[in-house]
Amino acid sequence: MQPTQSADEIGVEFERYGDGQPLLLLHGGMAPTEYWGPVIPEFEGYGAVVPQRPGFGTCLDSPAETNADEVLDREVRYVRALADAVDGDPILFGHSYGALTAIEAATATEVEAVIAYEPAVLPAEYRADADLADRMASLVQNGEPEEAVKRYIEQVLHPDGIDDLDAWLAEWPVWPDCVALAEEVVRMNRSVEQYRLPDRLDVDTPTLVLSGTGGPDFLRQSARAVHDALPHSRFVEFDGVSHSGPAEAPALIAAEVDAFLQN
Repeated sequence: MQPTQSADEIGVEFERYGDGQPLLLLHGGMAPTEYWGPVIPEFEGYGAVVPQRPGFGTCLDSPAETNADEVLDREVRYVRALADAVDGDPILFGHSYGALTAIEAATATEVEAVIAYEPAVLPAEYRADADLADRMASLVQNGEPEEAVKRYIEQVLHPDGIDDLDAWLAEWPVWPDCVALAEEVVRMNRSVEQYRLPDRLDVDTPTLVLSGTGGPDFLRQSARAVHDALPHSRFVEFDGVSHSGPAEAPALIAAEVDAFLQN
């Protein structure tokens, strides 16, 4: 990790791969920086920048003590500081909560473009009944953080059900270390449940919004809503790709991203 400090004295840490235009890769909820491992080789012409997200970092880090209503602001300030710490106008590429952060950061940060894969935004009708944060918090308070993380996986990563969750977890590279992130994910989910998508997002930067037909329907719906709220946006949906699209189909998604950036 390369530690550095921005002009407003926010400390940032990141790994950089390559010397091209900085491509800031912002991971989602339960994914550590290793999430971008399959993606980085597809962007050899860029300088991939993988930061330590505040409150997450590696799965062995302790969660940050931050209230839910401060989480998004904290993340946005961090991304802005990161953008200031690298040379040139960066490209922001975010997945899930990282995609929401990228879009919000771009409202007041000089960036070349934004790539947002299924931003963590809830449709109004879905948000009214959203209770994942409460259910996870109850399990954490009862001393069951593993069960709390399982509820997140079932609702966000496998909304259509999974035959053998324990077997799937046994193959998941970050399990069970990321159980330590349960409290931070609770705060993040509360932040998502509180977020209201405006009719218009004040982002002048060209933005590519991506989604996959294999992910949760509510995130596909939200991705389209985010696209509609952006003044300069293109929307692309990948058939059969899940919410983990960037890591699941890196070559397919990278080709679409590269075509967008070259236009």
